[in-house]
Formats: sequence, structure tokens, C-alpha cells
Amino acid sequence: MKTFVTPLVTRLAAAVLLATTSAAHAADAARAEEIVSGKCFICHGAAGESSSPVFPRLAGQNAGYVERQLADYKSGRRKSSTMQPMVEDLAPADMKALGEWFASRPTQGHAVEDADLAGVGRFVYFRGNPWAGVAACATCHGPDAHGSATLPRLAGQHALYTENQIKAFNKRERTNDNAVMHAIAAKLSELEMKAVAAYLSGLK
Repeated sequence: MKTFVTPLVTRLAAAVLLATTSAAHAADAARAEEIVSGKCFICHGAAGESSSPVFPRLAGQNAGYVERQLADYKSGRRKSSTMQPMVEDLAPADMKALGEWFASRPTQGHAVEDADLAGVGRFVYFRGNPWAGVAACATCHGPDAHGSATLPRLAGQHALYTENQIKAFNKRERTNDNAVMHAIAAKLSELEMKAVAAYLSGLK
């Protein structure tokens, strides 16, 4: 004897699943907000818009990327005397929730301090420096610099923070991410580092 599932039963099952999923997301968001308000806000701001150029803006950052960086800080794969104490008590579920929370924060537009410098940066970002063997940044990070699940969103990032990270790759002080960055950073001049960072800071 065949059993038929009525459309009503199907709709009820879907509604229950949706309600359960929504409740889980709400719980994760609440947990993330609790962690942010407890410690993350000190450096990264209450909405992920850090006011200090030393610390990264996390609003709109890709969820998977944030989650992986937190895990790397905890394991020691990425070194930071500031971040490691902050993540030592975070569970994997907390890291995932934080990634999703920061990714959902609205981004803001930021004025570029030096338009001429940013113009040089735009050239390098889209075309690289063929005379020095520097690849175009857009090849990996995308034309809008929004990155991917594995690569960071660079659009709207503090210029100083971006510049410092490029230098960290160049000095091999940062080794937890794509090794391709080591080769690229090693070929960038001081001017190109500052220019690309300036250009990216004005994107949204």
C-alpha cells in the first residue's frame, strides 16, 4: 500500500525546519554579539569598523576567512600576542558564529587620503607590474576586492593595516596563508605596497 504525503504535511514539515534553522541562527548571532561586546569591540569596534588603522576592519569580511584566521590564531599557525589570548577560550562553533556575524555587518565607504597614490595602486591592483614580474592583485582577490571564502575581502580595509600585512608576508612573519603571497610581496616596492593599500582603502 502506497503512502502519500499531502501538500499540507509537506508545508508543515518545511515550516518546522525553517523555524528550527532560524532559531539556531538567532542563537549563533546572539552568542557572537556576546563575544564581540565582551572583547572584540575593544580593537575592532562594536560593528566591525575599527577606528584604529592598526587593527583590521572586519565588517563585511568573508565568514569562512574570519573563521579560519581565528582557528589559526588559536593553534599558533598565525602569530599575534594580541589575538592569541583573545581566542584561547573560543570553540569552533564560536569562531563560525563570529565569522558569520562579521560578514553580515554593513560596510561603509571611506575617503582615500591620497588620490594620486591610490591611482598608482589601481594600476598595480588590476595590471600588476609586468616590468618587475608582479601579478595583478585582482587575479585572486577579484575586481571588486571582495575576495572569497578562502581569500580576504580587501575593499575598505585600513591602508596601514593592508600595508603592514603585505610587509609581514614579505618578511615571512605571516605564513599561515597562501604561499603565493610571499612571492608577490617580495617583488613589491615600498611605493607599490603603499599605493595598493591606499587604493583598496577607498573601495566598498
